[in-house]
Amino acid sequence: MATDKDQLPKSRTEQLAMADGWISVCATRQTDWNIPGPALTELIAIRDSAAAALETAKSETTRTPVSNARRKEAFDALTGFMRDFKRRHFLSPPLTDSDCISLGLKPRDPHPTPGAAPTAQAMAHLVGRRELGMRIVYVTGSPGDKANKGRRVHFLVVAQGEAPPLSPEYLRESFYAQRRKDLIEFGYEDSGKTVYFAVQIENDGKKGGWGPMVSALIP
Repeated sequence: MATDKDQLPKSRTEQLAMADGWISVCATRQTDWNIPGPALTELIAIRDSAAAALETAKSETTRTPVSNARRKEAFDALTGFMRDFKRRHFLSPPLTDSDCISLGLKPRDPHPTPGAAPTAQAMAHLVGRRELGMRIVYVTGSPGDKANKGRRVHFLVVAQGEAPPLSPEYLRESFYAQRRKDLIEFGYEDSGKTVYFAVQIENDGKKGGWGPMVSALIP
């Protein structure tokens, strides 16, 4: 049974075994699931190419850096095609639990566990001269907690002589930070202005408390 987040096994032998299972099941359910013949034929061909590349790379006499590279390319093609095949032919219409099990996929949970509320606070640590680098620093809570991994950075650019924001609620623009380190780009017209930042942790629509508001001069 697949346990990876995209429902494909991690080992190459298991990926081949899952492809074999899909081919066997789809051969009998092709009409019921409206799977086009060319799609199944292509899955078989890509599976066979991956199996051949694996055997070549495993052999003591034929294993070379080139054969290893070809094996990786073949399995990248196989897993990519399988993800697309699953999306096109297994998700619409949705399969029953028994269908999923027959394909080595996990049955869908009709009652997903709601995401936990964030418990951390973070701040943007700004560095750099010609460009502003941003590093998310956790002030409280653990970044390893799944509830604390979504980070929205709120900011506001203020010109000289303008009043600074009184609190993070006044920061009108925002972006989602997928990484804990990033570069922030501003236009030439913003040079010499001050930018104010505050980070708020998000998770499944739930928002944590504001982190400290920081500022930096845009070079």
